[in-house]
Amino acid sequence: MYEEIKKEFIEVEGRLGELGIINNPEKLAEVSRRHAELRELIALINEYEIIEKQIKGNIDIISSEKDSELVELAKAEQGEIEIKLADLKKQIDQELKPGDRRDKKNIIMEIRAGTGGDESALFAADLFRMYSHYAENKQWKVNILDTSRTGIGGFKEIIFEIKGKNVFRSLKYEAGIHRVQRVPETEKQGRIHTSAATVAILPETEHRDLEIKNEDIRVDVYSASGPGGQSVNTSNSAIRITHLATGVMAQCQDQKSQQQNKEKALAVLRSRVVAKMEEEKAAKEAKTRKKQVGSGDRSEKIRTYNFPQDRITDHRIKKSWSNMNSILNGDLDKIIVELQK
Repeated sequence: MYEEIKKEFIEVEGRLGELGIINNPEKLAEVSRRHAELRELIALINEYEIIEKQIKGNIDIISSEKDSELVELAKAEQGEIEIKLADLKKQIDQELKPGDRRDKKNIIMEIRAGTGGDESALFAADLFRMYSHYAENKQWKVNILDTSRTGIGGFKEIIFEIKGKNVFRSLKYEAGIHRVQRVPETEKQGRIHTSAATVAILPETEHRDLEIKNEDIRVDVYSASGPGGQSVNTSNSAIRITHLATGVMAQCQDQKSQQQNKEKALAVLRSRVVAKMEEEKAAKEAKTRKKQVGSGDRSEKIRTYNFPQDRITDHRIKKSWSNMNSILNGDLDKIIVELQK
C-alpha cells in the first residue's frame, strides 16, 4: 500500500550515506530533514502493517477456529485494534496530505502589549506562559530572544523561538489580536477592564531561504536594558540589525554573548524580511507579521479571554471553552484541534 514511500526512504538513506562522504553541508542538511520526515512516516506505516496482519489473523480465527474461547478472545481484541488501525491511517494521511509547506518548520513568536497599559503587559506575560507550558507539554524547546519588561512583571514585548516537531502546523492559527476581560489587581472598585495583546507567528527561515550578506545590513551594538537583576548585561552585547533594502529591523539582548545575540537577531531578521517579501509578492496567501498584529486595538480580536465568566471564545470559529486556568497552563490542544478542522 505504501511501497512508493518505502522506496523513497531507501533512496534517501542511500543519498545520506553518499553526502556523508562529500563535503556539502547545505545539501546534507536538506536530505537529513527529508530522511527524518520519512523515518517517522515509515515507523507509522510499519505499525499500521503489523496491526493489519493482526486483524487478518483474527478474522481467520473467528471464521475457522472451533475453540470458542479463542474465538471470543479474537473478537474482543478485534474492535480495539480496528480503532487503533483507523487512528494510524488518519496520522499517515495527515503526514501525506499536501499542506502548508511551512508546517514542519520551527517558529519565532512575537507577543506585544496592545491597548490597556500595564494590564495589557501582564496579559502578554500570561500568553507567554501559556505558550511556554504548551511547548513543554509537547517536548519542544523555547529560547527567549528579546524582551522589554515592565516593573510589575509584564512584557511590553517578548520575542522567542520554539523548536520541535510540526511547531508551525500547531501554532500558526494563534497569530492575531488576543483580548482579555478581567478585574485588574490594581482596580479598587472591582470594575472589569478590557485590554489586548498581539501575537505574531513567523516560520523560521534558513540561509537557503534568504541569503543576507554583510553589505546588506547595518549592525548597531548597545548595552542591554531591563528592570534590573543579574540577567541584565552591563557590557555592549545587545545587537540591533537593520536590513538596508527593506528597513526591517531585529534586535536581541537576552543571549550570553554579543556573537550569540547577533546570530539570533539575524534569525529574526531573516524571518521578518521573508515575511515582508511574501506579503508583497502574494497578499492573498501571506500570513505575515504586519497582517497578524494589526493595530493592537481591542476590536480587532481573534480570541477573548473572559475571566469573570471563566470562558475563552475564538471568534473565527465561534466556539467557546471553559476551565481557563487549564488552558492558560498549556492545555491548548482542544482549541488548536478545532482551529485545524
